[in-house]
Amino acid sequence: MRILVIEDEKKIADFIKRGLKEEGYSVDIATDGEQGHFLATTEEYDLIVLDLMLPKIDGITLCRRLRDEKVSIPILMLTVKDSVKDKVKGLDSGANDYLTKPFAFEEFLARVRVLLRRAESTQVAKLVVGNLVLDLLTHKVTRAGKEIELTAKEFALLEYLMRNKGVVVTRTMLSEHVWDINFDTLTNVIDVYINYLRNKIDRDFNNKLIHTVRGRGYILKE
Repeated sequence: MRILVIEDEKKIADFIKRGLKEEGYSVDIATDGEQGHFLATTEEYDLIVLDLMLPKIDGITLCRRLRDEKVSIPILMLTVKDSVKDKVKGLDSGANDYLTKPFAFEEFLARVRVLLRRAESTQVAKLVVGNLVLDLLTHKVTRAGKEIELTAKEFALLEYLMRNKGVVVTRTMLSEHVWDINFDTLTNVIDVYINYLRNKIDRDFNNKLIHTVRGRGYILKE
């Protein structure tokens, strides 16, 4: 899952990004409303975390603009304003949920999971390729009925490959959707994680699912 955090306070933005990455999410940061608008309308995200008080374009205006432009990505709005009137204003602007600062990170994560589950519920609950099954609700992965233990990053990588089954995904696509836009594509981290997945997914089976397409990227197919 890829999340855009639009927050101008660096300490808060870094705190949120670090916590979300530890949970296996790919996170990009925008420090003002204009940059946030650009990223939200040019990149693919599963969730936007939007601060209310932003330079250049404030959170309410940005939220309304995104909804007017038919951007349907779930939005979790953050603000120090906790009056009912302010919450109603935020929700009326198109936000899906509203969280007041300061907040417990556990509650923040819970709200993130709820919004992502709501978005997933309109799609499929499980991804299936051959006898490989990834459950989006329980985060369990099985092949031929045998459960496979994956780290958060391995799960995110496999999920992206399965969502794009039969399609060649490039290193750039993987770096942006599983890591973030600042990821150094010259490193071999992607290759390392692909090998981790192969050892767990394909090692005990004659029918290999993860394939390298030389000079282009990777593909997951039966």
